[in-house]
Amino acid sequence: MLKNKRFLFSLVVIIAIFFVSACGAGDKNSAVDKNSLEAIKERGKIIAGTSGTLYPTSYHEQGTDELTGYEVEILKELAKRLDVDIEFKEMGFDGLLTSLNSGVIDIAANDIEVTDERKKKVSFSDPYKFSYGTAIVRKDDLSGIKSLDDLKGKKSAGAATSIYMQIAREHGAEEVVYENATNEVYLRDVAVGRTDVILNDYYLQTLALAAFPELNITIHPDIKYHPNDQAIVVKKDNNDLLNKVNEVLKEMKEDGTITELSKKFFNEADVSVKQDFDFQ
Repeated sequence: MLKNKRFLFSLVVIIAIFFVSACGAGDKNSAVDKNSLEAIKERGKIIAGTSGTLYPTSYHEQGTDELTGYEVEILKELAKRLDVDIEFKEMGFDGLLTSLNSGVIDIAANDIEVTDERKKKVSFSDPYKFSYGTAIVRKDDLSGIKSLDDLKGKKSAGAATSIYMQIAREHGAEEVVYENATNEVYLRDVAVGRTDVILNDYYLQTLALAAFPELNITIHPDIKYHPNDQAIVVKKDNNDLLNKVNEVLKEMKEDGTITELSKKFFNEADVSVKQDFDFQ
């Protein structure tokens, strides 16, 4: 009788463990699947992460609440061709990849550079923007900087996890980190001496400067470095969604949509075409 009770108790424990394990596996699969192409199609909406503060790729049209920009409009067209709605979640650059991997968003786009290190954590689409790095400095004295080697001890403004802050850090600059600030905040701080330099993308910097001609800032004439490309980001190994995104991007390149958007937002420049430059 005692042996029977022990057998029944052991059986109950085994069944309970199996049931808990099965539920845990189900929850895990559910968390992964909720960002899949199938789940997006079922809900009829794709959730995209972007900053909303990065002109001209992701920003709000002055005087309106409308979110627009080169990458924002690419994402809108992507959703249209997927036949789903799109919801944007605006957040700082440092939170985009974290939100992607936690499943808060399905895709992210915010001038996010494709790097080998990031490829270990997320998956990138085919690139739709090719550029290189420049440096915004004060116009009257170039912030005392002649080359990247002169960044040591200078105050470099940017996002903590950006490639450009990493470059500044490697050259000994003092980091000044902003939480999803607008271009105007960054630029004015350099102009008045709160910071010394902003390392960032050439096209973004050129247009940002044009928007504030009254400020004592310029793009350094002698500093060109770090050729790079940008793409849409999806959760690591979310291959069905990634393949579909690439399929749509290819269509948009072939029918001229991406070139048209580039010329609209980058002052007639086609940033979707890779070009040769002389770099440091």
